[in-house]
Amino acid sequence: MAAREVDVPGIAALIAALISHPLILGADPVPLGAQAPLDQSLAGSADRHERMTVPVAVEGNGPYRFLIDTGSQRTVVSTALAATLKLPSGPDVQVMGIAGTNRVATAEVEELTFGKRLVTGLTVPLLEDRHIGADGIIGTDSLQHDRVLLDFTRNTMTIGEAKALGGQKGFEIVVTARRRDGRLILTNAVIDGINVDVVIDTGASATIGNRALQRAMREKGESKGTIDSVTGQSIIAEMGTADKLSLGKLGIANVLIAYADAPAFGELDLDKRPAIFLGMREMRAFKRIAIDFPTRKILFDLPE
Repeated sequence: MAAREVDVPGIAALIAALISHPLILGADPVPLGAQAPLDQSLAGSADRHERMTVPVAVEGNGPYRFLIDTGSQRTVVSTALAATLKLPSGPDVQVMGIAGTNRVATAEVEELTFGKRLVTGLTVPLLEDRHIGADGIIGTDSLQHDRVLLDFTRNTMTIGEAKALGGQKGFEIVVTARRRDGRLILTNAVIDGINVDVVIDTGASATIGNRALQRAMREKGESKGTIDSVTGQSIIAEMGTADKLSLGKLGIANVLIAYADAPAFGELDLDKRPAIFLGMREMRAFKRIAIDFPTRKILFDLPE
């Protein structure tokens, strides 16, 4: 699961955030390729944490506002929505958030629809909407046959087959990821000369780094803040700024990182070596990003 927000109190942290706006380095733009058919696009709206939500129908009702979260393995429904729709109860399950583990109730969902995609037969954990910041979460268990296309210029999100969404046309950088528990991890990334694993996390507002990365960078942290999880738990984070994150020949300058002892790294076996959950703040430096689950490709379109 992803973090809901990072709260960074203090003037020093505010100044650090303002001066460290992410910048794209190291690649030349090429003409933009084919755009997604309009009838396949879901109008995305950014919440106050800069994440993208889309309209979703549950059991033919709605639409409701769901967060698309590529850092979450499970699709989730809020407790309020489950009560409103009188969804049948399922067994209790353990849910791992960025800040810890909770045992929560589940509900059975026969049909869930977003765009032209129909997902059936789900057992969904139930979390409080005040922690999610939405009516639910579309996790990677519902996205394994799809491409998720984030267009930050148009503020739209498109979900469908890669070919229907233009293939690789218009994307300057294509990176192959490995799959773990349904999520895509980039393993050939470098932060300030340090090899790092990167989880593309559309459900996190900010980029979160583990302690292994903090130690490797000898980062003491410019200030402290709090990371709030969708499970309702919180952990303390220390904020720091990296000069450059390199993904192949592509570079992102001025990366703001919240370092924390986040159990979510251990869930993915990423707690012993440097790793980050790349948040929406850094992703919004691009014009478009396509996350292609069937082929394990992440495609980047640079701003003009």
